[in-house]
Amino acid sequence: MSTTSKRKGGPKDARSRFGFHSPPFSRELPIDRRFQLPHVEETIDAIHQTVLQRESAALIAPAGSGKTVAVRALKERLPAARFNVHYVKVSDVSKRDMCRELAYAIGARPVGAFPALVRAVQEHFDKPVAEAEGTRPELILDDVHEMRSETLGLVKLLTNFDMDSRLVVSFVLVGHPSLRRILQRDDLEDVARRVAHYAELRLLSREETRRYVEHRCTAAGNLTPPFDDDAFEAIYELSRGNLRAIDGLARKALELAAARNGTSSARRT
Repeated sequence: MSTTSKRKGGPKDARSRFGFHSPPFSRELPIDRRFQLPHVEETIDAIHQTVLQRESAALIAPAGSGKTVAVRALKERLPAARFNVHYVKVSDVSKRDMCRELAYAIGARPVGAFPALVRAVQEHFDKPVAEAEGTRPELILDDVHEMRSETLGLVKLLTNFDMDSRLVVSFVLVGHPSLRRILQRDDLEDVARRVAHYAELRLLSREETRRYVEHRCTAAGNLTPPFDDDAFEAIYELSRGNLRAIDGLARKALELAAARNGTSSARRT
């Protein structure tokens, strides 16, 4: 048996030692068991209402504030019988490449030339059959702060139907705080005007961090979280409320505590 296989204190040891029935602090958490905070649920509600009104919205949030979970929760609220939701994680690509990505996402014909691509996407969104079936296209674009200005301008092109008299497709633009500054630029004024609602998320407070850790432990099967006050304080001070950092720190604390053989809680090290 190798040295690695003999070593204790890994994820499996932490699960068994602390009585978790599933891996704690894993990303694989059903959306209906997410940690819910009033300001986050209000944000999801506001974007949901904007989409129901056939308008576009922007979700602006720093890394680790839970924007991906919020987007997943939003998607769950948009029934397939009424909405055809497409999630596209964008990056620093050209207008043509972005339009091709959108075409693939919605099942439109990914023709070569940029004008033809735009026309193909617009025609796909504008199909009368979509209205007849009661389904509405909804595009969620993530990491929009990394998108080139000319590529972001596609939002204007793809929301202009019948000389800007019809609301056929909605966008949810998701990005870091720099997205707000980007949309305030003069060359993107037309895009910014098409965003009917701006929503923001923030990192967790000290008390919210503690409640989040307790919630994740409970969701994984441990009703008495194995963290003492010093551990909770250390997790907050090191993470500053960043959810990804909290998950990583809490998981590592449990592994270290499990390796100590006899320590009953994940104490500050």
